[in-house]
Amino acid sequence: MSTSPATAGRRRWWILAVLCLSVLLVVVDNTIVNVALPTISRDLNASITDLQWVVDAYTLAFAGLLLIGGNLGDRLGRRRVLQAGLALFAVTSLGAALAHSSGQLIAGRAAMGLAAALIYPATLAILNSVFTNPRERAMAIGIWSGVSGLAVAIGPVSGGLLLAHLPWGSVFYVNVPVAIVALFAGRALLPESRDPKAGRFDPLGALLSAAGITMLTRAIIEAPRHGWGSAATLGGITGSLAILTAFARHQARRPDPLLDVRLFRNPRVTAASASIALAFFGLFGFIFLITQYFQAVRGYAPLRAGVATLPFAVVTGALSPAAIVATKRFGTKLVVAFGLALMASGFLVAATTPELASYWGRSAIAMALMAAGLALTASPATDAIMGALPPDKAGAGSAVNDTTREVGGTLGVAIVGSVLSSAYGGHVASSLARLGAPHATVQAARTSIEAGLAVSARVPGALSPAAGEATRQAFMTGLHAGSLVAAAATAVAALLALAFLPSRPGPADGATDLPDLAFVTAAAGTLPAGTGPFAQNLR
Repeated sequence: MSTSPATAGRRRWWILAVLCLSVLLVVVDNTIVNVALPTISRDLNASITDLQWVVDAYTLAFAGLLLIGGNLGDRLGRRRVLQAGLALFAVTSLGAALAHSSGQLIAGRAAMGLAAALIYPATLAILNSVFTNPRERAMAIGIWSGVSGLAVAIGPVSGGLLLAHLPWGSVFYVNVPVAIVALFAGRALLPESRDPKAGRFDPLGALLSAAGITMLTRAIIEAPRHGWGSAATLGGITGSLAILTAFARHQARRPDPLLDVRLFRNPRVTAASASIALAFFGLFGFIFLITQYFQAVRGYAPLRAGVATLPFAVVTGALSPAAIVATKRFGTKLVVAFGLALMASGFLVAATTPELASYWGRSAIAMALMAAGLALTASPATDAIMGALPPDKAGAGSAVNDTTREVGGTLGVAIVGSVLSSAYGGHVASSLARLGAPHATVQAARTSIEAGLAVSARVPGALSPAAGEATRQAFMTGLHAGSLVAAAATAVAALLALAFLPSRPGPADGATDLPDLAFVTAAAGTLPAGTGPFAQNLR
């Protein structure tokens, strides 16, 4: 049975803990698979394009169906839809774990993304309905955002821990007990809420949004194979933009849209959404690169590769609560712009990191800068979106925040991964050809660094070490190019935040007051023991 509104108010911090556990579950799966990619590549003979789809099938379904999931929650009840999503997530995780080919795994990941799209938007909408005090709501959003950012960061670590002792399927099996705990806790604690003015379901809008995002992502991921200037790539990108334009026009005409594009007339919403999208664009794209770098280039085992990404988790966890306090003192504009600038500087450091640079030098510094920037961007930007809207538009605000976050991450893996694939493929082919490697060897090496290292080991005689080094150098060329793309995206986002994000919320925005440090400390003390985001995520 669902909790009554009065009871929900008294149990709001327990409810926040359940919502954060649900968020943790679905956001971790954005990145937990990354550390398993080299193993999956070997076991399932997967190319770089296949690996991009293993990551992006989840985020693509997640992003493409978020609007539908949020709308269903508004119409049918957010608690009900959240519970259905958790049950489906457990079942589809089992399906992914049992896959025997890259095609089966990609299909399983897409099904998991569908379930995640039911879970994620409901969490923020329920949070907004439970925390009616503006200052508490701002802090709760800060914790929710912190868990979201922290979950992205701890995915590779938890994946490495599992892969140290178990097959790659364990990164999906682990979802099942977590989903069950969240399911039963939610049944006992979560209140039911819905939008009384949700209106009719919009099947055309749902079709256009899913088709547009899917076509754009597919065109970008397949671009290295077809060529960036090919008719297939340019046609796919042009067609997807046409579909997304039609979606926006269709939504603007509807009284009950899936995504209220009129919200973007508010510069606070537009600039905050762009900040979130481009921050996660850079982050997801870079994590796709760095987990392969640690294993294929540095030779780390999966556990060590996961632990090597700990600066993301530690720094994000440490700075996420401080972001809300900093926003109260310095304003949303400066904090978000500074956070994005930090991320851009981290990507630039990564773009100049040599193949065998000391981990505690540029690698750790780059990740710490990215994580600090994410912490300073995500919470204030999310609060900027939700604070700009009245309470009865919580579902619409959640849809904007969630969709921009996931679309940004999806395109990050697609674009940064395709830049890696293009740069690596061209470089490794020319290098191996100069060494006199057979044409079949060169073509096999182009598919992924794992394949390149495997065929290099079979090159006869003294050429084998040189071929292996050429393969690793080719990957570094791709990593540097991808990092530069991420740096450019976040630098542009910083400039947009400075230009368009209001310094502070005005009365017309309906924005919430941000909590001061004393309030954060006092309210944090009311959280049940062991349920705070850092207690949950850093055990």
